[in-house]
Amino acid sequence: MSAITPMMQQYLEIKEQYDDCILFFRLGDFYEMFFSDAEIASRELEITLTGRDCGLEERAPMCGVPFHAADSYIARLISKGYKVAICEQVEDPSQAKGIVKREVVRVVTPGTITDLSQLDDKKNNYLVCIYNYIDCYGLAAVDLSTGEFLSTYIDSGNSFNKLLDEIAKYAPSEIIVNQAFIDDKDSIEKLRSRFNSYLSEFDEGLFINENTGIKVAEKFGQEVLEGINIYSLRACEALLEYLHQ
Repeated sequence: MSAITPMMQQYLEIKEQYDDCILFFRLGDFYEMFFSDAEIASRELEITLTGRDCGLEERAPMCGVPFHAADSYIARLISKGYKVAICEQVEDPSQAKGIVKREVVRVVTPGTITDLSQLDDKKNNYLVCIYNYIDCYGLAAVDLSTGEFLSTYIDSGNSFNKLLDEIAKYAPSEIIVNQAFIDDKDSIEKLRSRFNSYLSEFDEGLFINENTGIKVAEKFGQEVLEGINIYSLRACEALLEYLHQ
C-alpha cells in the first residue's frame, strides 16, 4: 500500500467506509470513480472508461462525470438499484496543505431520493424497514417525497406470506432488514424473487437497544408509544435512524 499515491490512499480509505456504494469522488470540476466502481459506472452510464496512475504497476480504472450534471447520472444509477456516496472537497484547495480534505456529505439510495426531478410523480417511492423475530415481523414504511410514515406488525400463522402481501402494498424501491431476516436464506430468496427492490441489512443494535422508542416519541409524540407493537416499534426506530444516517 505504501506505493499508492496520497490521493488514491485517501480515496481507498473513504471507499472502505462506503463499500456498498458507488463513490462519487470530487476532483475539481468532476466526480471521479475508480477501480470496480469505475467499471460499473462506465457500463451502466455508458461513459468512457479510462485509467489513472495511482502508484501501482497498473493504472487504476477510472471514469468521471461533470459535477454540474451529476444529478442525472446519480438518478440513472439509483434507478438501476445502486447506492451512491457523494464525496466532496470540504476545504479550499488553495488553502490546503497537502491533499485536499474530502468527506462523504450524502448517501443516496433508491428509497431516500428527495429530488422530485428524479422521481415518478405518478407513484409513491417507499422505503420499507422490516424487523424479524422468529415468525413475527414489524414493518415500517416511509415516502420521503410526501412525508407519509406507516407501520404495522404481523404475528405468527402464515406470517411470512402475510408479510409479502403487506410489502406488496408499497412496491418499495428499497427494503432494509435485520440480521435475523438476512440469516433466513429461503426468506431472502423469496423476497428478492418477488420484489425488484434494493435490499440491505441494518445493524441489529439499531433495532434493539436501551433507547428503543426515543426516536419515535421525539418524531411523533409520546402518546404513540402507548399503542404500538414492540416489533413495529423496532422497525420504526431503525427506519428513523437509517434516514438520519
